[in-house]
Amino acid sequence: MNSNRFQRKKNRRARHAIDYKKGVYLLPNILTSMSLFCGFYAIVATMQHNYVVGAWVIILAGVFDGLDGRVARMTHTTSRFGLEYDSLCDLVAFGVAPAVLSYGLVLSQFGRVGWLAAFLFCACGAMRLARFNTLSGSIPGSFFQGLPIPMAAGMLSASIIFLNHHHLDDKAFLSYFLMALIYGLAFLMVSTIRFRSFKNFNLHSRRPFSAVFVAILVIVVVAMEPETMLFCIGGIYIGSGIIEYLLYRARRGQQTETQPAAIEENK
Repeated sequence: MNSNRFQRKKNRRARHAIDYKKGVYLLPNILTSMSLFCGFYAIVATMQHNYVVGAWVIILAGVFDGLDGRVARMTHTTSRFGLEYDSLCDLVAFGVAPAVLSYGLVLSQFGRVGWLAAFLFCACGAMRLARFNTLSGSIPGSFFQGLPIPMAAGMLSASIIFLNHHHLDDKAFLSYFLMALIYGLAFLMVSTIRFRSFKNFNLHSRRPFSAVFVAILVIVVVAMEPETMLFCIGGIYIGSGIIEYLLYRARRGQQTETQPAAIEENK
């Protein structure tokens, strides 16, 4: 019995060793590493009091994070290593970096309450990533359960850029606005609200000619006023998810009210 158990453990170790020797896929993991680099640089920029630069770099990290998954699926180079590595990089780029950025910008003046708010954002992001890894494959690919951590970090960064661009950076207003935003984003990340995912959007299939025009128009509009449009896009995405959830709950409430009435009528 013991010899068989030992042999099974030995075989498992041998299989893991063989998988390790096969190596990892280069292209998607380079893109993931670029996301990690952007997150680390955002922390460095915050330490140098370049807060707007740090916010822009976090948004750039979101671009690399979106590309690595898309490239891995298109080239069929997804792997368990890539999933775990992506989660660790996401925690730094979209959990630690935005928390440090917010604390360095305004939350430090709140003392203990300020750094606890920054920690809450980081902790909720870590729990969001852990839940995503455990539920991966068990929920429809067209939805996220809870606000994705890159979107939460992007919304926080876009808000800082938007307020700075429009000179709405009064310390009192900025402090309380970011405090409320951080608590709201932290709650949305660990909530069960479903937000739409565009992972299954097929770029290989044919689309109407008007779709190309719309895509170009969106690029032009964002390029004309990126400081404002990124903030608006983030707000629309989060707001649409909340509205869809409220409508879904309202429909469920109506169904539960009509079911007892139907049962009474049948009696």
